[in-house]
Amino acid sequence: MEQQRAENRLVLAYLYVALVSVFIGTFFGLLQVTSRAGFFQTPPWFDYYRMLTAHGVLLALVFTTLFISGLSTYATYRSIERPRRSLALGWTGWWMMTTGTVLAALEILAGNASVLYTFYAPLKASPWFYVGAALLIVGTWAVLLDVLLAIAYFRRTHPGERIPLPVFMVAANYLMWFLATIGVAIEVLFQLIPWSFGWVPGIDVQLSRTLFWYFGHPLVYFWLLGAYLIWYGVVPKILGVPFFSDALTRVAFILFIILSLPVGVHHQFTDPGISHIWKELQTGFTLMVVIPSLMTAFALFATFEQAAAKQGRHGFIGIVAALPWSNPTFLGSALGMILFIFGGFGGIVNASYSLDVLTHNTMWIVGHFHITVGGPVALTLIAATYTLIPALTGRRFTSEGLARAQIWLWFIGLSIMSFAMHTAGLLGAPRREAALAYGGNAIAAQWVPWTMLAAVGGIIVYASVICYLIAFVQMVFGGERGETRFEFADPDLYAEKTPAILDRLGLWTAAAVLLVIIAYAGPITEHFHYHIYLAPGMRTW
Repeated sequence: MEQQRAENRLVLAYLYVALVSVFIGTFFGLLQVTSRAGFFQTPPWFDYYRMLTAHGVLLALVFTTLFISGLSTYATYRSIERPRRSLALGWTGWWMMTTGTVLAALEILAGNASVLYTFYAPLKASPWFYVGAALLIVGTWAVLLDVLLAIAYFRRTHPGERIPLPVFMVAANYLMWFLATIGVAIEVLFQLIPWSFGWVPGIDVQLSRTLFWYFGHPLVYFWLLGAYLIWYGVVPKILGVPFFSDALTRVAFILFIILSLPVGVHHQFTDPGISHIWKELQTGFTLMVVIPSLMTAFALFATFEQAAAKQGRHGFIGIVAALPWSNPTFLGSALGMILFIFGGFGGIVNASYSLDVLTHNTMWIVGHFHITVGGPVALTLIAATYTLIPALTGRRFTSEGLARAQIWLWFIGLSIMSFAMHTAGLLGAPRREAALAYGGNAIAAQWVPWTMLAAVGGIIVYASVICYLIAFVQMVFGGERGETRFEFADPDLYAEKTPAILDRLGLWTAAAVLLVIIAYAGPITEHFHYHIYLAPGMRTW
């Protein structure tokens, strides 16, 4: 019992830092979206781009990374029980990530790192911002090592058995993440830090962008697989049914290991330094990632149908009516799934070269980003806390009406904001611009109503965050003592045995490395055959 309490404290430490990042990051998002709509003027001592960087880094990088680390640690520890488990690696990762977050955040707030969350060259930040980013990234490797050691222990003590499915999902996500972070770690450690300290005269901008986007798009799948851990594992438990299919789930996560990595060049369609051959190749790889997403949709809808059938309900209306919409964790997950449908359609557009040219660097991209990260990921993770935090603190959360209101406000506000951003983007509104007046230009005037509507959506989302802050305080400091369970679904006892090859994570990781070599050896070799121009870097604020 004492060991479990120690494990709970570690998981809560990850969650608390993640959620504090949400409260701060969404506040900067509110300021950003309302100032862009002209609702107020940003003061010169705290400009738009500083807010934009703080918003992006705290939500897209810090919140997601620390929350998924805590959730993954919980799933691993609860699925593989181990006497006298050492928590040293878990706490090492937490200290590295938290220290890195504080370093990076202080530099952003001081105005020394307004380089946005896609912090590649030639914009130059304080070197301590990059040191903080490096600590945040490398800290996750300690979490992966902790998971792999748990798997090694399980294989020793349970020979011939499959890795528990929640742990398999965690390991698949972190192995993909580790391979992806190698690129950004090389960029930060060997390019950005020496360059920002002035140890080298310049930086190879094209290589910096390529290394970042090698990491940048798998980052999206790292977020999504954190949500998938709840969709595949926790939602069936809420519905009272087993995992729909152990084998299908493992295949879907294996495909994400293999297909998530060789796709980053589709973010560089307009970069002249990469030939069309590699852009076309990675376009194909990007579209193939749709396959595990469709498998996930099939598995989830089948799970819903199983749950409805237990109640004697059939047909679409019957299935929808049978679902536990009053449960906040299920409600947030289900609404996140709905948002992801639209985000997936937008992703297919962005992966198409001919269509991406029309939306590139417009507000369409911002709308797509928010509906995929703010929808399926953030909404699912936040909804999970209504069960997860009480399970960790030993308290009961009784304000389910407040939780449901918070989730619906988030869903409605994000839908409005994302729709307005997509529409503004189709009209040509650029992203990463503090002001859109353009001297009263008639085309720019078309963007104004949609920018204002996006601000209205942002205000509704922030109202949701205020509701969540109240609920969070109740979960942590209020509520009566009592047992709350946050559990993963059981395997289907009547399902066919999963083939052993689907449990071989090392094999599928090797396949992913091979595909990365095929996708990136060409463009990187081609790049070094050109004359390399080193940029001195710039500070534009």
